[in-house]
Amino acid sequence: MPNDATTSFYAENAAVYATRDRELPTARLDAFLAALPVGAAILELGCGGGQDSAYMLSRGFDVTPTDGSPELASQAEALLGRRVEIIRFEQLDKDACYGGVWAEASLLHVERDLLPDVFARIRRALKPGGLFHATFKAGEDEGHDGFGRYYNYLSANTLSDLLVRSGWNDITISEHDGSGYDDKPTRWLAATAKR
Repeated sequence: MPNDATTSFYAENAAVYATRDRELPTARLDAFLAALPVGAAILELGCGGGQDSAYMLSRGFDVTPTDGSPELASQAEALLGRRVEIIRFEQLDKDACYGGVWAEASLLHVERDLLPDVFARIRRALKPGGLFHATFKAGEDEGHDGFGRYYNYLSANTLSDLLVRSGWNDITISEHDGSGYDDKPTRWLAATAKR
């Protein structure tokens, strides 16, 4: 996470954030899992309260949940009954370990100028042909929400260009309406790409 306000928000609100009434992105999860080999190793970046990891584990996948917030990692551990690695996106240093990387509503906190490096790190962590999924809040300019959290707010074209320049293949970006923790109407981008 890029700044003290974002880090502080998750530290101070971890229990409420992790246990809030959140609808799982079941359609995106199912599509992602269906594209992977049975039981594939999956890295979840920014697991939050751990619900997405729990869903993937229940489907028989070998999930490694991670989060940059020690407080959120603790919340996810309580749900999952397993260790959650505390790692920031820019610290990812794995080589061809995973069949998939799941980053639902997490990389949206990465500063724009750091995204190419983070995308390269994710690509390197995947096995050849591995699948990457991420969602972002749509927009044109970086900014902060009412809680002080930083967002990179990307357009579909900007996101596509960043992924292409980072060496990704078979890039698909879709848009949908939803909301977030703040309950405000939000336009979202959902991206998948292959190593």
